[in-house]
Amino acid sequence: MFTNTDQHKMIYLASRSPRRAELLQQMGLAFIVLPADIDETPLQNEPSEAYVLRLAAEKAKACYKDLVMKSMSLYPVLAADTTVSIDGKILGKPQDDDDAFQMLSSMSGRWHEVHTGIAVATADGVSVAISSTRVEMAPLSDQTILAYIATGEPRDKAGAYGIQGFAGTLIKRIEGSYSGVMGLPVYETAQLLSQAGIRMY
Repeated sequence: MFTNTDQHKMIYLASRSPRRAELLQQMGLAFIVLPADIDETPLQNEPSEAYVLRLAAEKAKACYKDLVMKSMSLYPVLAADTTVSIDGKILGKPQDDDDAFQMLSSMSGRWHEVHTGIAVATADGVSVAISSTRVEMAPLSDQTILAYIATGEPRDKAGAYGIQGFAGTLIKRIEGSYSGVMGLPVYETAQLLSQAGIRMY
């Protein structure tokens, strides 16, 4: 996807996430979607912050290596990974509706954390940053959870919800980055891309 022909704003996005694409468009950047498929299994006892930073870096490196091997134009590669954490447990994308129900029930009426790691790969190496946000979810009845799951929205979302969608009505407040909870913290992303020579405006 191209949103600008200025090569000083051109990057690769190593993600299929439409939400990340939308945020990059809002930043006025041109990008080409080039997903990187890696093993996303957490390491034993791996903290959620370390987990998202590792995955983001691995995605960026894998994508950049692929560009070099295929002799493609070498624009910076942006990768990101988001996870939800509660009681020290990583909540990734739900396996099925029952899994989604368990995740949402565990967060009902409580605070949890959303961590998004981002990485930018260039010929000089990989730079990383992280955004961590505290999120308070309203108390949810079983009926509310089931109705939300029936929308289909939780299926491809870390923690089984998307704050920019229907789940926005379930969130009481956040402390941190709204765009980070969406999956791409705009401030940290702009900082890393600027270091890689990408102009925001």
